[in-house]
Amino acid sequence: MTDVRHGRLSALACALAVFAIASAGAATAAPLAAELGPVVSIGESAGGYVGHLNVTPDHGPVGTAITITGTGMPAGQDIELIWTTVNGSWKAGDGEYHGRSFDPVAYRIATVKSDKSGAFSATFAAPDDFGFMHDILAQQGRRLLTQTAFNVDMTVRLLSDHGPVGTPIELEVKGIGWRELQASWMLLYDNRYTGWMSSITTHGSARVAIPAVGREGLHILEVLNSDFGSVYRNMQQSPQPDRPRFKLAFTITPGAPVLPPPAEQQLQTSVRWLLPPGDLVTTPAFSPIDRGVVTVGTGFDPGKTFKLNWTSLTGNRIIGHWEEASRTIAEAKPDASGRLEFRYHVPDDLGGNHTLWVDKGGDAKVVGTYWVAPSALPLDVARGPIGTTFKVHLKGVGWTETANIYTVVYDNGHTGYACAFNSQGDIEIFMQATGEPGWHFIDLYPAIYKGKETAPVSFRLPQLTYAVDHPAEDLPAFHFAFEVTPAVGQ
Repeated sequence: MTDVRHGRLSALACALAVFAIASAGAATAAPLAAELGPVVSIGESAGGYVGHLNVTPDHGPVGTAITITGTGMPAGQDIELIWTTVNGSWKAGDGEYHGRSFDPVAYRIATVKSDKSGAFSATFAAPDDFGFMHDILAQQGRRLLTQTAFNVDMTVRLLSDHGPVGTPIELEVKGIGWRELQASWMLLYDNRYTGWMSSITTHGSARVAIPAVGREGLHILEVLNSDFGSVYRNMQQSPQPDRPRFKLAFTITPGAPVLPPPAEQQLQTSVRWLLPPGDLVTTPAFSPIDRGVVTVGTGFDPGKTFKLNWTSLTGNRIIGHWEEASRTIAEAKPDASGRLEFRYHVPDDLGGNHTLWVDKGGDAKVVGTYWVAPSALPLDVARGPIGTTFKVHLKGVGWTETANIYTVVYDNGHTGYACAFNSQGDIEIFMQATGEPGWHFIDLYPAIYKGKETAPVSFRLPQLTYAVDHPAEDLPAFHFAFEVTPAVGQ
C-alpha cells in the first residue's frame, strides 16, 4: 500500500501543476478520455497538503480493480480523483528523425463526496495506459489536497500457443512504460533477436505477429528490456533489477504450412498521413510504382497543351548531398471548360510524397502531391538446397531517415538492413538459403535509419510495431517463404 500523505509531488505531478492540457487534447488521448473522463488541469497544494490517500492494491495489470480510500479530507464536500499520465508522439519531419516526446496530461477518474468525518472510498479499473508509476491525486477545483500512486504492471500474452510452421504468433503487450529504461522492449525467438516493440503513440499497448519457424515441437519466446539496441541479458544484476522479464512457449504442430500471401497482394490499403492533394487531384490517392493513375486539374486555357511535371530527390546521405529535380511525365489538352486529365503510370521512383506541378504560363503554377507506396516483387528463386542464392526485391522505398531502410529477418533472426535512397527507391537483397529442409521465412520490417536521439538506441533495428506506431510515415512490412530442399543424393 502506498501512502504519500505529506510527501513531495513526483516530477510528473510537478510538471502537471504548471502544464494545463486543453480538453481537446491530442488524438492519442481519446481512448483514455473515453475510459476515464475529461482532461483536467492540476491544482496547487495551497496552504499545505490535506488528508490521506490509500490505494489497494498498489500495483496490478491493466483492468485491475483499484480502491482509493481517503481520510482527513474536507468533510461533506465533492472531491475530484485524478489519474496522471502522458501523451506520446514522435518528433519527425522534413526527412529527419529527432526522437520522441511526452506531454503530461491528467484525467478525472471520478468525483466523490466525503462523509461527515472527511472519509470516502471509490473503485475503478486500472486504465489501458502506459506501464509503471502513475500518480493519483485528490483535489478541489484548483487546490491539490494530496496524492498516492499506482503502478501498472506490464503483461505479455500469446493469443494462441500452437500451430503449424508459418502460423502467425501473435503477442499482446500491455503496460509498456514511457520513461527511460521502461519504453524499449525486445523480442527473442529461440535465443535469436527478432526486433523491438514500441508504444509511443499507443499508450503502452502493442501487438505484434511473427511466423512460427523451426522444427515441430516447443519454441521459446522472450520479451526483454534494453535502451541500447542490443538486448540486455543480465537484468537481475542491473541498476534497475526489478524490470520484468517474460518467457512464453509456442508449439509447432504437424500440418500444412501457413505461407505468406503472394508479394503482389502485400499492398497497403490505406495511408494515414497523406498530404492534401492540392489543386491537382490524382486518383487513386496513392499506389505503388507502375500503376495507372489520373491527375485532374481545372482552370486551364482550352486548346493549349500542358505538361505534368513529377518532382523527386536524387543523392544519398553518405556523401551528404542530394537535390530536387523535376521531369515531365505526361501531356494533355483541356476540354472546352478548362478541365484536363493526365493519364500515366506512376514512375519508378522513391517512396513517399512527390510534388506534381503544371506550368500555366506567366510564372503561374498549379500544384498537387502524390504518395508512392513501397511494394515487393516475388522471390526470383523460391526453393532449392542449402546455399541457394535468391533475391528479395522491393520498389518504392522512401528517402527520409524514417523510411529509407528495411531490416531483414530470417527465421526470426535479425540479419541486417538495406537502404533505398542511393538507388532511387529500389532495393535488391541477395540471400543464401540456410537451415534444415523445409520452409523458412524472410520478413522485412521498416526501421529508423538515423537521427538525433541518443537514448533509447532504436536505429537500424526491426520495428515490429511498425503498423501503428512508426514515426512519420505509414509503411508496410513484407513477408516471404523459401523452401529448402534436400541436397542432391540425400
